[in-house]
Amino acid sequence: MPLTMMAVHAHPDDECITTGGVLCKYSDEGVETVVVTCTGGEAGEIAHPSLATPETLAAVRTRELAEALRILGVRHHRTLGYRDSGMMSTPDNRHPDAFWRADLDEATGKLVALVRELRPQVIIAYNENGDYGHPDHINAHRIAVAAYYAAGDPNRYPEQGRSPWKPSKLYYSAWPRSHRVLMTRLLAEAGLPDPWGEDDPEWTVPDEDVTTRVDVAAYTARRRAALMAHKTQVPEDSAWMTVPEAIWSQLDAEETFRRAHSRIRTELPEDDLFAGLRTSEG
Repeated sequence: MPLTMMAVHAHPDDECITTGGVLCKYSDEGVETVVVTCTGGEAGEIAHPSLATPETLAAVRTRELAEALRILGVRHHRTLGYRDSGMMSTPDNRHPDAFWRADLDEATGKLVALVRELRPQVIIAYNENGDYGHPDHINAHRIAVAAYYAAGDPNRYPEQGRSPWKPSKLYYSAWPRSHRVLMTRLLAEAGLPDPWGEDDPEWTVPDEDVTTRVDVAAYTARRRAALMAHKTQVPEDSAWMTVPEAIWSQLDAEETFRRAHSRIRTELPEDDLFAGLRTSEG
């Protein structure tokens, strides 16, 4: 069986932010890389009115996503077809087609079908809070975890009509607090403003939660180019885009994860999402 990695994301552009480096790295190594996008990103902001309107945003973001995936080298892309839910208590969150309003058993069944079709050994999801509390991220976490456990059970979702497949490892993206400290120091040394001021972004985690650090230093420019392909979401004058390349290269030198479950025995910490799965380790 070829090595296959599936990253489950809520919106177009999320694939670049927490998994852009590993998608590049493993695609270049010949791994079958899969991105599943749960929504069309209809509730995203529009960086400039010349790029899209609220009515055309979903179609524009679909094109932006295709270009970003091309840059990252992603081999397979699938969508679940839900509508962007926006943030809690917004009109988008109350839309009947919003992912937040979806039947989670049905949504899990859709993802189970993709797991059985594409047969990933590794699934990457967000953590229990969706990394930062966005409703679509929370539901993406819920269905990714449910599908990880259900896809290998022949008694679950038999209507999908595919042979069961049991993934080996489940990871959550995890940005350690030490990376936040490093970012603050590098920006201060360069005399640049910190996008969050003195706040600690809620999506950072204690360093001890990180089990797996993957070296993606060779892919920082490519990952940033993929993110910038999402033009509607990334204003060129945003704080992120004005950070010098030298600082980005240090901030993005590794991508970090928490191994939430493994069906194979491997030692922690890891430096490879496929630790224990490569034939040479067999």
